[in-house]
Amino acid sequence: ATPLQVQLVVPVAVVFGPGSVPGDLPRPLPFRDVQEMEISVNVRSSVTSRYEMRYRSATGQEEAALAAATAREADAALHPLQDSTLGSLTMYVVPETSSLLPQGISVYVGKHRSALLRAGGSLAALQARLREVAQLMSFTASAIAAALSDRVPDGRLGPDTRRYLKSSLGYEITFSLLNPDPKSHTVDWDIEGAVNRYVKPVLDKLSLVANFSVDSQILYYAMLGVTPRYDKESSSFLLSAHSLPHVINPVEARLGSSAASLYPVLNFLLYVPERSHSPLYIQDKDGAPVSTNAFHSPRWGGIMVYNVEAPASPQASLPLHVDVDMARVMEVFLAQLRLLFGLSREEVPPEFLLESPGNEGLADWELDHLLWAHTVENIATVSTTLTSLAQLLDKIGNIVIKDDVASEVYRAVASVQSAVTKLSLGHLHAAFQASKEAVTSSERAFFDPSLLHLLYFPDDQKFAIYIPLFLPMAVPILLSLAKIVRETRLRKKEPTKMD
Repeated sequence: ATPLQVQLVVPVAVVFGPGSVPGDLPRPLPFRDVQEMEISVNVRSSVTSRYEMRYRSATGQEEAALAAATAREADAALHPLQDSTLGSLTMYVVPETSSLLPQGISVYVGKHRSALLRAGGSLAALQARLREVAQLMSFTASAIAAALSDRVPDGRLGPDTRRYLKSSLGYEITFSLLNPDPKSHTVDWDIEGAVNRYVKPVLDKLSLVANFSVDSQILYYAMLGVTPRYDKESSSFLLSAHSLPHVINPVEARLGSSAASLYPVLNFLLYVPERSHSPLYIQDKDGAPVSTNAFHSPRWGGIMVYNVEAPASPQASLPLHVDVDMARVMEVFLAQLRLLFGLSREEVPPEFLLESPGNEGLADWELDHLLWAHTVENIATVSTTLTSLAQLLDKIGNIVIKDDVASEVYRAVASVQSAVTKLSLGHLHAAFQASKEAVTSSERAFFDPSLLHLLYFPDDQKFAIYIPLFLPMAVPILLSLAKIVRETRLRKKEPTKMD
């Protein structure tokens, strides 16, 4: 891979509320401070994170907002007062004794781009806490390593890094209802209403990252492809963790959505088990039932098993009418969507309290988290694409490069340089847009039909084709030439006749 050097700059405003200023400040407020860290990816890729801290005292309006009764109210009141630029963070420092944060909580991360922190005594302790919160809210080393996973040796990556979806200009989401036993169950699901109510707010927020299209389908007689095991104790059927990977292939053959798609397809399947295999439960690796009765597959999507209650009387007429509880289903699918985008919140220290993003599905800082990772991944992708293109052109000396292909390459190089510059200035949104343009241009150039290497033959192949054609013609010509040369020599040697 080509050398990649990127500096990620995060502007952080640190605002001291009344009574929270540490006694050991090196100089009076306001002042600036910079914290740099190297994110080790591999020898040829260097990513530096640079947190530009601006320390200042709270304004009168901010003090009034910090006097709220709860952290949630304070966060809502502070939101209009803070810098809402993508990629920037605001940290409000409150006194150690403040009742704004619940007992045992030292950091509250809001829905937007700000957090509340307890002062923690000394400046050094505060700075360590600030660094931890800033990393959580912008990008972690593991998120950047995952974005550059193509450049990292396999052994160095954690198990989760290959779970996330790769950066793309668009994604297609397909919701499928699988009814393998329509004789027993008539299943109704209000997918349109559910998408508008639960999925649309999330996709509106994610529209900055990529374009999304959503469709849905109902498939009848679609089986899971794995026969569940009957458990006598619970008189139910079980799908064990090790059999789950075998569930997807037979179902995927029926989905038919990814064949004609330009973009990655995310599949969310709701499976209503047939009557002969009801109720059906999913077990985890330890044999315990999975509370959501669902599982997800990295970079593919998720499947949820929706059990139908058996009728009270055995004489009930079939098919049974089933109305799907869409709130319960969408809660699971949205959690899986967050997992696929790498937005899980599992690795948070216990003294951190993260505000729930509500119906928007993700907080503003989580959106930034995606933008940081996707920008770095786009830059790396363009660098790899252009290097591959250069190697191809080096290999084929007589290749013809059309003007429009050349201009796409120039545009890709200019855009990727612009993205790297914008990152080093802390302008996340502009950097992300430039990186997207660079990907589009580099792929247009790389996949241009005129650059297909099969159109050009190596010289040895040309000789192999043309020699058998020209050799039969060349033999009589060469023999005639030899005869002419011989005759000319003889003529020179003969003495000229003298009269």
